[in-house]
Amino acid sequence: MRIVMIGSGYVGLVSGACLADFGHDVVCVDKDAGKIDRLKAGGIPIYEPGLDDLVAKNVAAGRLSFTTDLAGPVGEAEVVFIGVGTPTRRGDGHADLSYVYGAAREIAAALRRFTVVVTKSTVPVGTGDEVERIIRETNPAAEFAVASNPEFLREGAAIEDFKRPDRIVVGIEDERARAPMEQVYRPLYLNKAPVLFTRRRTSELIKYAANAFLAMKITFINEIADLCEKVGADVQEVSRGIGLDNRIGAKFLHAGPGYGGSCFPKDTLALVKTAQDFDSPLRLIETTVAVNDTRKRAMARKVVAAMGGDVRGKTIAMLGLTFKPNTDDMREAPSISIIQALQDAGATIRAYDPEGMEAARPMLENVHYARSAYDAAEGSAAVVIVTEWDAFRALDLARLKSLMAEPLLVDLRNIYRAENVVAEGLRYVSIGRPQDEDGEKLAAAAE
Repeated sequence: MRIVMIGSGYVGLVSGACLADFGHDVVCVDKDAGKIDRLKAGGIPIYEPGLDDLVAKNVAAGRLSFTTDLAGPVGEAEVVFIGVGTPTRRGDGHADLSYVYGAAREIAAALRRFTVVVTKSTVPVGTGDEVERIIRETNPAAEFAVASNPEFLREGAAIEDFKRPDRIVVGIEDERARAPMEQVYRPLYLNKAPVLFTRRRTSELIKYAANAFLAMKITFINEIADLCEKVGADVQEVSRGIGLDNRIGAKFLHAGPGYGGSCFPKDTLALVKTAQDFDSPLRLIETTVAVNDTRKRAMARKVVAAMGGDVRGKTIAMLGLTFKPNTDDMREAPSISIIQALQDAGATIRAYDPEGMEAARPMLENVHYARSAYDAAEGSAAVVIVTEWDAFRALDLARLKSLMAEPLLVDLRNIYRAENVVAEGLRYVSIGRPQDEDGEKLAAAAE
């Protein structure tokens, strides 16, 4: 099939490359000439494991190309995906749909044959209706159908998610869209991926509801972690105990410093605003947003408390800056609020992240970016693990201690066993596990 992907950001580039790998002829369009030039030269503007090889393979095969020209490719396309950004709108928290609607107007002017126009971006309920109205108003003679096909990609595992999805959701109002959309995803039928065809508004809401539920699950286990610390329970065992119930499941039950990234923060807020507009408030999601916002700075207070209540003039090493591992995405990352709060308290910050430091520089001031975890730890009064990169899971703890001014490891992702850390002479503070007043684990002390 001839497919056009409008937008060459995270969603557009990953989706376009994967569709090309299925054998479709895909053109990725973007207004950013610099980004297109970089892609044409073999560069990748985002970090996603395996994406560089996938793009190079399909460019070489002639199935994937990049351009700033929308009109030519759209005029020949059978399916056009809109994969542009829908950031939070300043001032009111709603999703900013200006890029989506702008793309719809340009698509309308370029249509030359029956085409399925698909919103791939995460958009509020009713966006497809407006896209259809815009196209029809701009080009009354156009033959088209508008569909919704939300993405469910996890950063760091996006290619696997696209090629082996839990489900494919397609929302349509015009039955003429069904056959082309079935053809787009026909290669996945061999994997028996469930394809759910539904109404367009239902499809739009499915994406928001899914992300909001997962964000709520994360926030739930974070609050349980706080309770565990008060009553002397272990959140990891609680998480395992409830996760073994197949009605609940084990995923997204790992306590930490709060969720971030490009999806959960903006999607939960957009869903809250949509619900308020329709006079059907979602109290659970409203609370989830509020609790997550306050948790990030609360993690900074946890670090301060572990350091005796005063960090002024002390150096703190931060390991991990991105909101999760295997991405360079710094959007709404917990590290930002934690670092700013520690700086407000007078601390000096040394930081290291395997992929996120360039993206972090414009977001964080007065931070020394280190060459490695050990470089970050040198002279520090505490090492704080914020993101659970694999590179931090097997640190040489004896070497770490030898470099530090004070031997304190604060593990906000619970990736270490307390007894192993304490055995190397480090104090250890984690999330939601029994701790004594000095921050050492009771389990380790008992041994």
